[in-house]
Amino acid sequence: MAKKSDKEAKPHGPRTVASNRKARHDYHIEETFEAGVVLTGTEIKSVRQGQVNLRDGFVLVRDGEAWLMNVHIAHYAQGNIQNHEETRKRKLLLHRREINQLHAEATQRAWTIVPLRLYINEAGRAKVEIALARGKQNFDKRQDIAKRDASRDIQRALKSAY
Repeated sequence: MAKKSDKEAKPHGPRTVASNRKARHDYHIEETFEAGVVLTGTEIKSVRQGQVNLRDGFVLVRDGEAWLMNVHIAHYAQGNIQNHEETRKRKLLLHRREINQLHAEATQRAWTIVPLRLYINEAGRAKVEIALARGKQNFDKRQDIAKRDASRDIQRALKSAY
């Protein structure tokens, strides 16, 4: 039996565990950042199983630290009595200048900091992609839907023509 090469054995790139598709619908994404997340043992096991919900999540900057709030990580099924709380606040690992930039932009411009996706990088670390976001109005959402429908119709017409 032939051995698999290293390229075939492991998938390349980060593995996305959860994404927040609602954020792209509700907000204009201005700038994105990558941050590490401080997790407990049962939390990282639940994350690796994909039991994460980012939909209601947001980031707060308090006392020079960034905190991921309202993100639901389900209980680990094989966990014991010391299993984690599902929606506890979790510390984000960012550089000081990034935290200061996020805090300044969010407070001066009244923007929101939202998590876009949670993934496991090549080294096995849990990372979260967060974004400075500006809220969309209802007409902005309708315009986006109309553009998406129009491009879909164009693609269908091109596909049927050829």
